Amino acid sequence: MQILHEVEDPRIPELLARDEFFWLKLQGCSDAQIAEMGQKFGLHPLAIEDSQEFGQRPKLDDYDTTALLVFYGVDPDGTPVEVHMHVSGSWMITIHERDHQLFKHAEERIHREPPKTEEEAIYRVVDALTDSFFPVLDGIDERIDDLMDQMLERPRQDQRQDLFHLRRRLIELRRVAAPQRDILARGGDVLGRLPGLEADHARDWFRDVYDHLVRIAELIDSYRDLLSGALDLYLSTVSNRLNAISTQLTIVASIFLPLSFITGFFGQNFGTLTRHIDTAAAFYGYGVGSMVLSAVVLLWYFKRHGFLNTDD
Repeated sequence: MQILHEVEDPRIPELLARDEFFWLKLQGCSDAQIAEMGQKFGLHPLAIEDSQEFGQRPKLDDYDTTALLVFYGVDPDGTPVEVHMHVSGSWMITIHERDHQLFKHAEERIHREPPKTEEEAIYRVVDALTDSFFPVLDGIDERIDDLMDQMLERPRQDQRQDLFHLRRRLIELRRVAAPQRDILARGGDVLGRLPGLEADHARDWFRDVYDHLVRIAELIDSYRDLLSGALDLYLSTVSNRLNAISTQLTIVASIFLPLSFITGFFGQNFGTLTRHIDTAAAFYGYGVGSMVLSAVVLLWYFKRHGFLNTDD
């Protein structure tokens, strides 16, 4: 199977005349170029209009002799990539806005092992887009595990921001993965009705993609639950640390309370105090000694009752 990159490629008329299936891979096309391509291949006006406007939800439109599949893959950074795929029994056209590596695996496999049927060729492109979700989800899983380990050791404000960022990314992935799963549940029947494509073969190939999409949707849901648990862990750890700090400050304040009382008491200008505390022994015995004794007694009391054990 040949892979072409230009609408004006001179091989296109020859391939159409021989009824040889080919893949026309286009990127960064203007509205005028898409309209020209649609007229050349006899696409439905609505299909041409849809391909001129990106930002659509996944869908599969049947136009009797052709079909339009709006499908998404994922860049390594987690950004969804929208691909418009026009399909017939004689050709397959993919349109995307900029250059991506999503089709690299499909192209290499086609060159290495040419597909035996048109259905298999379509499957390889759709499967390449679907499989691009898995590395991104694996990276999210590893990031969640790292964040949870870090939060157990020392929670920080930036960790919560990372959790919210991962949650937004999962919501964005689910927004495209869930509709694609529903589309592929009936995709084999729709494509199987196109002239030149066999219904049974189409259902067999797309059943495999559907299984992958079901797994992707389940992974996204499970990672969202993990993120909720990680956020609860963060809040719980912060609360525990706050309680520990409050306990430590309370102990310090409790120790200084009798010290403040003693210094205030001996700081009064009563005659009895000024006449009897007039030597170094009296100063260290009554003044400093009473403060040290009160601090020691309080520390012993806190330790005996477990207040100094902040690990619990």
